[in-house]
Amino acid sequence: MGKQMLGVDVLTAARQRIAKVFDDFPRPYVAFSGGKDSGVLLELAADEARRRGRRIGVLFIDLEAQYQHTIAYIQLMLARHADVLDVYWVALPLALRNAVSQIEPKWMCWDPERAADWVRQPPPEAITDETFFPFFTRGMEFEEFTPAFGEWYAGGKLTACLIGIRTQESLNRWRTIASTRKRTHEGLKWTTWSGGPLYNAYPIYDWATEDIWTYYGRDKVPYNTLYDRMHQAGLTIHQARICQPYGDDQRKGLWLYSIIEPETWGRVVQRVSGANFGKIYARTTGNVLGRLRVTKPDTMTWQTYAHVLLDSMPPATAEHFRNKIARFINYYIVRFPDQYGNGQIPDEGPARKGTPSWSRICKTILSYDYYCKSLTFSPTKPGEAYQRYQARMKARRDEWGILSS
Repeated sequence: MGKQMLGVDVLTAARQRIAKVFDDFPRPYVAFSGGKDSGVLLELAADEARRRGRRIGVLFIDLEAQYQHTIAYIQLMLARHADVLDVYWVALPLALRNAVSQIEPKWMCWDPERAADWVRQPPPEAITDETFFPFFTRGMEFEEFTPAFGEWYAGGKLTACLIGIRTQESLNRWRTIASTRKRTHEGLKWTTWSGGPLYNAYPIYDWATEDIWTYYGRDKVPYNTLYDRMHQAGLTIHQARICQPYGDDQRKGLWLYSIIEPETWGRVVQRVSGANFGKIYARTTGNVLGRLRVTKPDTMTWQTYAHVLLDSMPPATAEHFRNKIARFINYYIVRFPDQYGNGQIPDEGPARKGTPSWSRICKTILSYDYYCKSLTFSPTKPGEAYQRYQARMKARRDEWGILSS
C-alpha cells in the first residue's frame, strides 16, 4: 500500500490529531526524551492544553548517564510549559541494555549501591523514592516500567500516551503505524491500544526529519543544542539521534561522548562496563563486535568456533545465546526436514534470512547481538517471563539435543 495524501501539511495534521486526543482522552500525557521529535510533540501538546485550559502529563525517564546538554534542554522545556504540565521526572534504578559488555549485559541506572559512581546527581524535582509508584520494583526493566506507568497514570480513565516516533526512521516504526492486526482508537491508524484504558498515539508519525527542523527554525522554539554539537562532529541531520547510547544499534555513536562532553564521558567510563571498549571498537571492521566481515582460526570449523566463543562467555550470557541459537537451529530442522532433518546445518553460508549456517551464528555472537535480531528474533520479554523462558529453553535444548547442557 502506498502513501495516501491527506491534503494538509504535516503540522496541521499533527495539531488535528492532538486536538482529537484532547477531545477523546481525559488523561493524555507525553513521553518526553529530550530529543528533537519528542520536543516538537511536547510543544504542540502544551499549546493545545493551554488553548483548552487543561493540563497534560509528561513522563521523562532519566537514565543517569546522559548528556548534560539533554538535561539542560529538558529543564528548559519543563519550565517553559510549567503552567500546563504535570511532570514525572523518574530517576529510579531501572535495568537497561548494555551492548558493549558481556560481563554486564544489563546495567542499572541510579543503582543505590553505586551511588558514589553516579555520572550525575538527580535534580531535586526528580522522583527517587522507590515507593512512589506502587508497581515499581528495583531493577525492573525500562520496557516493563513504561506500560506500568501508563496503567497507573490512567487510574481507570481513558488515557493516551503521546509518543514522537516517525515512520521515516525505521521499518519497525512504520509497521507500528501500518499494522492491520492492531486494535486502534476509532480506527485511527496513528493510535495503538496498549491494554486496559491505555492507548499510544503518534501524532507526528508522518513527519520527515526536514519537517522537524523546519518547525524549529520557523517557530523559533527551543531545541536540544546537542544536535548542533553532533553536526559539528560531522553527523547529518538524519544521523543525529539522542537515545540511551549503550544499546545494540546505538553503541556506534558512543565515540561522540568523548568529543562532545569529555567530562561526562570520563564519568561514564567508570560507571558503565565496556563503555570505552564500545567507543573504540563499535565502528571498526572485523571480528571485534562482528562488524561487516568476520574470520575464524584456520584450524577450526565455524561450528567449533561457535562453541569456543560460547565457552569464553560469562555463564549467564552464554546460556542466553545457547537458548537463542538452539531455537534458531531447531526451527530449520522442523520447518525443512528434507534439508536439515539430520540436525546438521551448513558450516558456512551467507548471513541473510532463510539461510542457516554456523558462520551466520558466529557473526551474531561476535557482534554481540544480544537479542539475536540477525537470526530474526525479537527481544525476549523481561522480568519473570524471561526467567521462565530460560528454564523452558534449557529443557528443550536437552530434548532436541542441540547445545544441550
